[in-house]
Amino acid sequence: MKWPVRIIALKTIREFWEKPAHADSEKPLRYWYDIARSADWSSPQAVKAQWGNASVIKDNRVVFNIAGNKYRLVVKFNYRKRRGFIRFIGTHAQYDSINSGSI
Repeated sequence: MKWPVRIIALKTIREFWEKPAHADSEKPLRYWYDIARSADWSSPQAVKAQWGNASVIKDNRVVFNIAGNKYRLVVKFNYRKRRGFIRFIGTHAQYDSINSGSI
């Protein structure tokens, strides 16, 4: 049986794309969200199988390249409960300035 992923929270993504400087991220983020909320991601391998350029990092976090790698989205997954928690959304340069393993 397929169990879709619940993404928490869409509001975080929406607030990002509503900023004029990031308006070009809306379409790619909506695309990611539509895929994620209907995906059956039960493991990091399942994420990689569907989203090949995702990077699996420690503590069940996955980094997604958005809009041709212009933006980075970090999601912490609870694979058993099929939940994804948005931990970070920003430009590639902003991502490079954070410690993605601690967010």
